[in-house]
Amino acid sequence: MDLKKVGRYTVLGILFFLPVTFLLLLYPATHNYTPLDIVNEKVLELRAFNAHSEDPIQLKEHITVLGFFGNNPMDKSTAASNLKELVYDKFKGFKKFQIVIVLPNGAEEIAKELKREISHYEDLKFWHFVFGNPEDILKMYRSIESATPLENTLATDYVYIIDKELNQRGRIDDREDREIEKGTPIYGLKGYNCVEVAIIKNKMSEDMRILFTEYRQKRKGEFNSDIRRANDLKAVEKQ
Repeated sequence: MDLKKVGRYTVLGILFFLPVTFLLLLYPATHNYTPLDIVNEKVLELRAFNAHSEDPIQLKEHITVLGFFGNNPMDKSTAASNLKELVYDKFKGFKKFQIVIVLPNGAEEIAKELKREISHYEDLKFWHFVFGNPEDILKMYRSIESATPLENTLATDYVYIIDKELNQRGRIDDREDREIEKGTPIYGLKGYNCVEVAIIKNKMSEDMRILFTEYRQKRKGEFNSDIRRANDLKAVEKQ
């Protein structure tokens, strides 16, 4: 037998079967992943807020990144830039994705300035500012599970993932493997600090990808994982 031919067919066989093997290994991972936890239910809708736009802005039926930038949104320009570059640019092509930033009445002009600064002449059509009175902003924020209160300016560096059913998504257990091995007490991740690039790039982007995968599988009728809800979080906290 010609050894050159044997070698050639062996190489071709490896090149053919290696991608197939990789896809077979990948298939279980994509269909049996752990869905993004529901850490809070019944987030308030945006009925009390005005978007100053032709189309009403709402959370229902959207996958939303929700933020609060306060009286002077320019103070949160770093958080806004990170959010735009690391989240908005990555997910703006996904159906029903949006970023909504809650601001107090009177901050409209500063909001426009901020949008100009981060847009780089792009059309940020999935990035919305909504405006309301301080009482409604506080009420809205209280409907969210957060580890930090709003600043006196009604602002925070944290943003929150809200799903199509007005549930807040995050991580019930955000421990790393080494922390689990050491027996570190369980702690969660309810909001994402936009000033911390590593948090947005590594954790939030991954969580958004998982959530979009969930809804894509639901549309295809392939989603069959049980999602842990808010009462699971309560059970964990009691441990």
